[in-house]
Amino acid sequence: MTRITATILTYNEERSIEQCLRSLKDVADEIIVVDACSDDRTTQICRQWPGCRVVTRPMTGYGAQRQYATSLALHDYVLAIDADEALSPALRNSLLRMKQEGLSHRGYSFPRLNFYCGQPVKHSGWYPDTQVRLFDRRYANWNLNDVAEKVIFRDSVSPFPVDGDILHYRCDSPDEYEQTEMAHADLHAKLIVASGRRPGPLTPMWEGIKAFVNCYIGNRAMLDGAAGRAISKRQFRSARHAFKLARKLMTAS
Repeated sequence: MTRITATILTYNEERSIEQCLRSLKDVADEIIVVDACSDDRTTQICRQWPGCRVVTRPMTGYGAQRQYATSLALHDYVLAIDADEALSPALRNSLLRMKQEGLSHRGYSFPRLNFYCGQPVKHSGWYPDTQVRLFDRRYANWNLNDVAEKVIFRDSVSPFPVDGDILHYRCDSPDEYEQTEMAHADLHAKLIVASGRRPGPLTPMWEGIKAFVNCYIGNRAMLDGAAGRAISKRQFRSARHAFKLARKLMTAS
């Protein structure tokens, strides 16, 4: 049997963390929570969970935070999951079977089913949203991107696909989704600045339009109804905000 360490990043997740922890029962032999200084009951809930270790660390970027959590693992195989995610029953069964048989691949990938205000979204670029979340840390690390972080392997590895979805409850309300996306857009702006790209006066609007068209038409968001329209509009506003902020930061520097 292979032992697995689960890592969870948290910040004010008292509403969702228990669902995440419950889904890891029997799958994770150890749970490491890296909390970005929550001021709600997140850490108290986690500390009551058997086998759960909580470490507080200010957020310095998602990639760096994930890599730090990985560095604390006792076991070689690490399952990274977020507080607003849970393993579906099908994925739990797959992982339990794989644990019993013994893990042999360096990395494993799962589809992720995202929910918008309780509605599963099957298009809009949100599904299958394949994620590499289970890996042998002896052969892989997280890159240190502030956003869009991912597992990178030291040699050529094709992650083994696993049956079952990660369930990602992105938001309970449009306002919550907007706040999250605006925070990501702020980080995106810093990446634009760091890349050396110099957006022109029309770039923010142009990038916003491209993001909307790519989501609504390219990713068939129109098939997701009202949720698809809301997601596409948010993509427009997020891209426009990121490039506007990048121009402002470059002007100020």
